[in-house]
Amino acid sequence: MTSNQKDACPALSVILPANNEEALIATCLDAVLASDWTAPDPLEVIVVANGCTDATVAKARAKTDPFAARGWSLRVLDLETGGKLGALNRGDAEAASGNRVYLDADVQIGTGLLDGLRAALDTVQPVYASGVVDIPRPASWVSRAYARIYRQVPFMTYGVPGCGLFAVNAAGRARWGAYPDIISDDTFVRLNFSPSERISVPESYHWPIVEGFANLVRVRRRQNIGVDEVADRFPQLIKNDDKPAFPLGRKLRMALRDPIGFAVYSGVALIASTTERGRLDWNRGR
Repeated sequence: MTSNQKDACPALSVILPANNEEALIATCLDAVLASDWTAPDPLEVIVVANGCTDATVAKARAKTDPFAARGWSLRVLDLETGGKLGALNRGDAEAASGNRVYLDADVQIGTGLLDGLRAALDTVQPVYASGVVDIPRPASWVSRAYARIYRQVPFMTYGVPGCGLFAVNAAGRARWGAYPDIISDDTFVRLNFSPSERISVPESYHWPIVEGFANLVRVRRRQNIGVDEVADRFPQLIKNDDKPAFPLGRKLRMALRDPIGFAVYSGVALIASTTERGRLDWNRGR
């Protein structure tokens, strides 16, 4: 690393909250390390381990030297208290760049994504950006069936959903203060931007779904609760919701093409929508 790189303000700060992610954190960071990067200024990554009782911190810190070899900074914070929102807020407090990427530990980015996000955020206008979601093939048949339909629903094929990864520039981050104590941070951030302020970068990233019917129901139910919570607590943001309709004709065509996939997807959605909607604690169940 040159002295100029040491002194340079990073072009992008990647904030990565992690709670007991020893099985995933190294792969996630390796994908970041493999990124193409054309900016003269470096990249900064902040892993915010929160409430970890496994080897997440050690596995993340093992990547410090490879990041330094690229002239990039990797810092690993070890917080005693768990909680994603607290981790996001701590990461924001530590970040040196006004341009932020918020990355989940189970996501694997493509080589061009971070550089594409950096370019998209390079404007004085408020901007939200993400890449193209790729759901890798699940291990269980039921999750594979669910994924076949989920990949095709309008929310995933239209707009910029930002599942597991989203980015904002400095002007966009100024739209809110600390992250509120909510379930769906991605929904909250996305709805702080109008559809015209959201940019889809044509680079992909892997975002896995959970395995098994019970876990699919639990995650879908949590998603529903999270969206409802944002609507209840921040009604002024709903004007920015551009979730497209899912017309009956499209559903029927999907059902005819893939009856098993549609039955699984519909069953998960139905059970999730009809079960009790109290606030949930969260773990992915992988």
